[in-house]
Amino acid sequence: MNLSALFVLGGWDGHQPHQCAAIFAPRLREAGYTVELTENLDVYLDSARLRAFNLIVQVWTMGVLSPEQEQGLLGAVESGVGFAGWHGGMSDAFRNNPNYQFMVGGQWVAHPGNLIDYTVNIVDRDDPITAGITDFGMHSEQYYMHVDPSNTTLATTTFSGEHSPWIAGTVMPVVWKRRWGAGKIFHATLGHVASDFDVPEARLLVERGLRWAAR
Repeated sequence: MNLSALFVLGGWDGHQPHQCAAIFAPRLREAGYTVELTENLDVYLDSARLRAFNLIVQVWTMGVLSPEQEQGLLGAVESGVGFAGWHGGMSDAFRNNPNYQFMVGGQWVAHPGNLIDYTVNIVDRDDPITAGITDFGMHSEQYYMHVDPSNTTLATTTFSGEHSPWIAGTVMPVVWKRRWGAGKIFHATLGHVASDFDVPEARLLVERGLRWAAR
C-alpha cells in the first residue's frame, strides 16, 4: 500500500518548524511514506488533494486560518485523513478557530516558569504508542492546556506550583489521541524546539504517534 504524508510548516519561527519537521519527515520516508512539505495554508482549500493523504502533520504555531481553509482541513480529517503534531505547532495554532481546537482536543494557555525541569509520566503502558516507554524528564516548556475530556490520555505531567502556586498538584495531559469523524488525531505537548527531541522518549512518542494517526 502506498502511504503518504503532508507536512504543513510555518507560523512563529521560535518553535523551529523546519528543524523539527526535518527530524520526523525522514523517519516517515524510511517507513515507506511519500512525504510532501508545504509552507502554504491554501493547501487546506484543495479537498481532493488533502483527502488523498494518509496523514497531515501540522507544524504551524499561531497564524490565521480562514473559514474556508478550516472547513477544508476539518472535512479531510473527518473523512479519514490522520492529523498529528506536537507542541504549539498543533495546539497553539489558529487561536481564533474554536472548531479547529475542538478537533485537536486542546489549546495551550500557559507554560509557568518557561524553560524548566519536569517529568512526563506514562499513564497507559499498554498502548502501542507508549509501550516500553517509562517516565522521563524534560527541560523545556511544561505546557498548561485547556483539554477535551473525551481525549484518550497516554501521558501526563504534574505541576509543582513553584511558578504558579494555585496550580500545585495539577495533573495535565502531555500526550493524547482521539477521533474526529473517521480521522485519528495524535498530539504531544513536547517539542518546544528541535533539540527537545534529543530526548529519545520524546522522539519515539511522536514518531509512533504520527504512524498511529495515519489512515
